[in-house]
Amino acid sequence: MEKIIGQINGIIWGPGLIFLCLGVGLYFTIATRFLQIRHMKDIGKLMFQKNSSTEGISSFQALTMALSGRVGTGNIAGVATAIAYGGPGAVFWMWLIAFLGAGSAFVEAALGQVYKTKQDGQFRGGPAYYIEKGLKVKWYAVLFAIVTVIATGALLPGVQANSIATSVDNAFGIPTWVTGGAIVIFLAIIILGGVKRIARVAELVVPFMAIGYIAVALLIIAMNISQLPDVISLIFSSAFGGDAAFGGIIGAAIAWGVKRGIYSNEAGQGTAPHAAAAANVSHPAKQGIVQAFSVYIDTLFICSATAFMILITGMYNVTPEGQEAIVTTMGEMKPGPGYTQSAVESSLPGFGAPFVAIALLFFAFTTIMAYYYMAETNLAYINRKVKRVWSEYLLKFILLGMVFYGSVKTADLAWGLGDIGVGSMAWLNIIAIVLLTKPALKVLKDYETQRKAGKDPVFDPVKAGITDADYWENEYVYEESQPAQTTSSKNSVTKN
Repeated sequence: MEKIIGQINGIIWGPGLIFLCLGVGLYFTIATRFLQIRHMKDIGKLMFQKNSSTEGISSFQALTMALSGRVGTGNIAGVATAIAYGGPGAVFWMWLIAFLGAGSAFVEAALGQVYKTKQDGQFRGGPAYYIEKGLKVKWYAVLFAIVTVIATGALLPGVQANSIATSVDNAFGIPTWVTGGAIVIFLAIIILGGVKRIARVAELVVPFMAIGYIAVALLIIAMNISQLPDVISLIFSSAFGGDAAFGGIIGAAIAWGVKRGIYSNEAGQGTAPHAAAAANVSHPAKQGIVQAFSVYIDTLFICSATAFMILITGMYNVTPEGQEAIVTTMGEMKPGPGYTQSAVESSLPGFGAPFVAIALLFFAFTTIMAYYYMAETNLAYINRKVKRVWSEYLLKFILLGMVFYGSVKTADLAWGLGDIGVGSMAWLNIIAIVLLTKPALKVLKDYETQRKAGKDPVFDPVKAGITDADYWENEYVYEESQPAQTTSSKNSVTKN
């Protein structure tokens, strides 16, 4: 099974997808005129707007839901794997794909908002919706929805569960099947409560876990501060072959840096637009900007925290696939959360293994919650015209089953399945957002024009020159004296 999975991954994650991700990120960065830098000053104001409604969630809740999907085992185990197979230089390529990916993240999130719909009393949106409405290619939209249900409902949850179970076993000696069973029980309680409960849990847990993890990383860096210049130099020299030890694996550094970077920050993968579409905002660009910043939080902050802890303490191996080992500090330990646990443990004895296990529990658990929401949204897209109660319960059953299965299987198999899911979604979504560049740039231009005029931007698709944005044309209403809200009366848009 693992051999077959590896062969499939070799096809999906060939050079084509690596260069496509880098190229598209660069394309959107240039096309949006480095939006991820120019609009940094807007982040704080947009992020904390109190704009939730009965149909949608607030910008901050949408951000934390998206971060639930972005911040997971990839930030701990994934970074360790990238270093193990691609060397320290892989960290640089993770940074680069995050910076460039922020442009892609804006585009896909803004498109999710533009083409969202109100379904079952709540906002729904994502790649399937903007592929159908924007590209007008129904079969392509259905294909994406099916692939996403399979990926987020069956292939990806096992990766997160496996890392939780492995780290808990390392820290506390609890059998993986016990941890897997506990995850299933608590996850079932949350996903049965729907998107509102998922958003509330994410809103509370995500900021807490991210700040705590970064704080510990900063402490460990401070305790080994004399090594920091050498670590930074090692990352850059390894990335470009300047280091003698890692000079022969530049290709591996690029491949694993991009691969694990995309797995972690999900920019362009097509997952974050689902949460972005659920936000109640007055202009799609607002949520696009917030989601672009979430890529920075994921990779430049949290992934970097893991990388610096591992590298500054020397707790890692580098064994490129099919090559001799270059670094063997960790002996026979397989790449994964154990590297990070050992890194923290080396500086804070007795604290490292439990802390990383608990951090990973929060990171990965919230990611599984986000996966369920994405799978449910695409199931709702497929079954828009029929009652789907039975199919939703089937989805819950399959996801919970795969969570338990992933908990007790080998890490290689779990990661292999997850990579297939990520890669398949990325291929389909990246092609779609490139073809939808024009409406995405119109959204950005409309937002910036209103900002320059001193207005709080409000979206009117007709004025922006965008068609088939049904919700914004027929149901959205904005009044200057109160937050944005919705009404069922058609053509009732009031602008500032």
